[in-house]
Amino acid sequence: MSVYLNNAATSFPKVPGLGKEVAAFLEKTPKHPGRTGGGNEDVLNLCRSELADLIREEDPSDIVLCKNSTEALNIVIHGLELNGVTVVTTAMEHNSVLRPLYILQKKGKIKLEIVPCDKEGRVLARKWEKKIAEVSPKLVVLNHASNVTGAVNNAKQLLSYAKKHGCITILDASQSLGLIDINNKKLESDVIVFTGHKYLLGPTGTGGFYVNKKINIDPVFVGGTGVRSDLREMPPEMPFKLEAGTHILPMIAGLLHSLKWNKENPIHLSEMEILTNKLERGLLEKKVKVIKVNGERTFMVSFVIPEKNLNEVGFVLERGYDIICRTGLHCAPLIHQCIGTVPEGSIRFSISRFTTREEIDYTINAVGELMYETN
Repeated sequence: MSVYLNNAATSFPKVPGLGKEVAAFLEKTPKHPGRTGGGNEDVLNLCRSELADLIREEDPSDIVLCKNSTEALNIVIHGLELNGVTVVTTAMEHNSVLRPLYILQKKGKIKLEIVPCDKEGRVLARKWEKKIAEVSPKLVVLNHASNVTGAVNNAKQLLSYAKKHGCITILDASQSLGLIDINNKKLESDVIVFTGHKYLLGPTGTGGFYVNKKINIDPVFVGGTGVRSDLREMPPEMPFKLEAGTHILPMIAGLLHSLKWNKENPIHLSEMEILTNKLERGLLEKKVKVIKVNGERTFMVSFVIPEKNLNEVGFVLERGYDIICRTGLHCAPLIHQCIGTVPEGSIRFSISRFTTREEIDYTINAVGELMYETN
């Protein structure tokens, strides 16, 4: 049996027909919307419309498309005016947030404050609010859901407090969009960053962000746009202002296909929760150290096996049992200081809507055999 449990990194399997959709687009005569007359359907605007609907925003031009959430975060963080200001973020952030901020900190442009999380990997509201009240940041960046433990933050509460204090807010929804309902009419986040290849079930090379019209982001990348080519600078109109160069149109067409499929086939969260609980219970019975998460979470379980090298465990699971998982720090180094998994990190199983009970049973038995070998 082959079992894929690394969906927090990239989802598999994808939606039915995704490969054919991408291949079919590649076979079409290239006619870029806005740059040539007539031609193929405007997959860029159609995709923007689907994404805007997904987060309850009305104007598709507020959606900027790029390759992934890492690129999106770099465009936003480096494009904001952040000279001599304080930025608050959290210990649960991915390096796609931390590293751009570290660069600005190194250059002396920002003062960076990091709010710790609890043993489950969730930001505590009292510490978040205390820090914001103390340092009066211009910008806050919040991870919606941890890619290490699956703990989900109360984004409404945390972002609302930041907005009351005049902060620009960025919500990193890389691990949540496609799993958790994100209604920005209620959240009112200034920026929402997403990727297409995780729980939206789209292809790699897709992602982007929503940005409030009131927030100015200067272009990080400049070049061709196909419109207003007479200008020396990027066009002021969105999203052209922040979208330089040719998009990966076949992959955008694939993401559009996945978004439509997801709309027609609503996810059954209850079944995914049942499987996650089953996996967690099974691992606990095998006496591994599970990072327990109470309350709202995404569908993953992180654990360690005492006195067992986690990279070796991952290697044996893949080569010996054909179970694909993730080991290490998961590109989120600071959270491990909070959840007690330093210096190596954890082993992470992350399921998808396509994971079966048989696959979970098989995985639990495989870990049990590894524990037997350890003892």
